[in-house]
Amino acid sequence: MKWVYIEEIAKHVGEDVEIRGWLFNKRSSGKIHFLIVRDGTGFIQAVVLKNEVSDEVFDLYDELSQESSIIVRGNVREDKRAPGGFELTVKDIKLIHKAIDYPITKKEHGVGFLLPRRHLWLRSRKQWALMRIRAEVERAIIDFFDSHGFLRVDAPILTPSACEGTTTLFETDYFGEPAYLSQSGQLYMEAAAMAFGKVYCFGPSFRAEKSKTRRHLMEFWQAEPEVAWATLDDIMELAEDLLVYIVERVLENRRNELEILERDISKLENIKKPFPRITYTEAVERVNKAGLKMEWGEDFGGDEETVLAQQFDKPVMVHRYPAKVKAFYMKRDPENPELALCVDVLAPEGYGEIIGGSEREDDYDRLLERMKEENMPIEDYEWYLDLRKYGSVPHSGFGIGLERTIRWIAGIHHIRETIPFPRLLEKIYP
Repeated sequence: MKWVYIEEIAKHVGEDVEIRGWLFNKRSSGKIHFLIVRDGTGFIQAVVLKNEVSDEVFDLYDELSQESSIIVRGNVREDKRAPGGFELTVKDIKLIHKAIDYPITKKEHGVGFLLPRRHLWLRSRKQWALMRIRAEVERAIIDFFDSHGFLRVDAPILTPSACEGTTTLFETDYFGEPAYLSQSGQLYMEAAAMAFGKVYCFGPSFRAEKSKTRRHLMEFWQAEPEVAWATLDDIMELAEDLLVYIVERVLENRRNELEILERDISKLENIKKPFPRITYTEAVERVNKAGLKMEWGEDFGGDEETVLAQQFDKPVMVHRYPAKVKAFYMKRDPENPELALCVDVLAPEGYGEIIGGSEREDDYDRLLERMKEENMPIEDYEWYLDLRKYGSVPHSGFGIGLERTIRWIAGIHHIRETIPFPRLLEKIYP
């Protein structure tokens, strides 16, 4: 009898197959037992009929416990009423390992109970759906950039200096010298863009932010494209195309998972070009009209982002923030030097910022001046300044937060569920 995965069960209607997995749930109506079996690729209902199996197999039902590992053999048949549209009429069951007192039962559990048991929580149907959506988003990002002529260049995790400010650095010892976990691969991508034209990196970033909001993780993943000769308008269009592509891929390949999460799919089907584009100044006006108090020159907080994004049914691109609230490497707007040529993309429905990018300062003297204004250790950035000495060109890029993007697409309240093992403030177990 052939061992098959549940995700491929439609190819085996009418055949006798073997499923290797775990008991997810069970119920009985006397002479018929119903087992929900999962194998990591999907869930299927296995029906045990008393008059079609041995007494030993039928009575095994009483011994089977949640998350016990089993091998089920039977005949595949199509049934629209069954979960997934297919059922297995059981011929034999073999118990491999009996799970005793599995802690995550079918009742509701609080997050305080579930987080320390994340290694088991991943087995639930909701987490199964989320991780599969995560994998789809990751693959979509890679496919998008690869198909648009970008070269993937891996940025280092250990760095000698900060990219996004010194207050959120994780420090470690590097043979007697201080080193830091990377906050971003951006500076290295700028170097790579000067060598290869269009590049991106995709990997983990680390920020020691003293934040307990539902949007923050200490360890998160992001993709960061960088394009030589590109302007702010160029990367705004690139970001728009990327988000549309990601949403289309998830709708095409993970619709079942979205339905498990009870996501309103119509909201995702509405994500088409063009996205609304507004200036920071207009955004501040909109926030104040909505009833929140915000002075021009302040950065947006979570409340302001939520109020603003809820005014649109697509991601909104907010550009040209005050330079003083943005990073040192952002180029100033030649029409108004108080502004930076930058953009934040806010997801609709109040999910907040998912992309941040800018045109980079490509003039050596101006960049050096900014670094001195911020009292940065110039010697740590000599290599970065070199990029402005040897064939400098206009260039731009952005970072897209993987977990924040998944949270929006999946419609999840808290970002901790979008990564297999979240690293939160003061929480690093398991």
